[in-house]
Amino acid sequence: MQQIIYFFQKFKYFLFFILLEFIALSFTFNNLNFHKSKFVNSANNITGGVFNTIANSSEYLNLKSENLLLSEENTQLKNLIEKNISVRFDIDSTVIDSSLYHQKYIYTQAKIINNNYSKVFNFLTINKGENQNITKEMAVINSLGIIGITENTSSNYTRVQSILNKNSRINARIKGNTSYFGTLKWDSNDYNTVQLHDIPRQAPLKIGDTIETGGKSTIFPEGIPIGTISKINSGNTADNKVDVKLFNDMSNLGYVKVIKNLHKEEILSLENNRNE
Repeated sequence: MQQIIYFFQKFKYFLFFILLEFIALSFTFNNLNFHKSKFVNSANNITGGVFNTIANSSEYLNLKSENLLLSEENTQLKNLIEKNISVRFDIDSTVIDSSLYHQKYIYTQAKIINNNYSKVFNFLTINKGENQNITKEMAVINSLGIIGITENTSSNYTRVQSILNKNSRINARIKGNTSYFGTLKWDSNDYNTVQLHDIPRQAPLKIGDTIETGGKSTIFPEGIPIGTISKINSGNTADNKVDVKLFNDMSNLGYVKVIKNLHKEEILSLENNRNE
């Protein structure tokens, strides 16, 4: 108590000055509209800035959940697009049937929980499996392009053979030119670059051309982006190989979509019968 009394005795003139200043400012802001408006605007600017900073910080902390929601919405939209495209085809061909019956692909969202990219035979692990209708030989992509093919499944997890795997073979083509196809492989040298083999010699190739999936298999739909041509082998070699710089940074992957081809079994059954 003595400390408090001593404090007021020591600073009594300063405290009295602050009190008078506060009274004077109160009269000024309450009786003069101009000064009052200036004070209110300044206070609003300060508090608004504080709230904006808090909101931005909160938004940053919630980015993970927001990205998850966006990924889920994109997956749903892809499935809806598949249905709508099928419906348009039905109308054009005057065939009336269930849209699901004509839907060709189903997209399932998953998250990569383990990723290898520095070995010769690289694999990824995703957090979806047989319980989520994931099976072998299904395409795995994200918004930037292809990632790999499902290789082995358990109840809740799946191992994916990365495109950065010496055994990977994917049908691909030059975007905008559906006449020229090749086989996408990896030479195990650079995780940002894969190789497109067996492109016909007459194919008009140039640096910067986009390479995409060719659709000549039951795994990847056609037109999924892969990357751009970064190098063309000089001369007409028997292999006719080009380097393709991937759109994906294979060392930094998060959420993916697994694609199921609903017509796969029918196509394979027909092809097996033909081969017999």
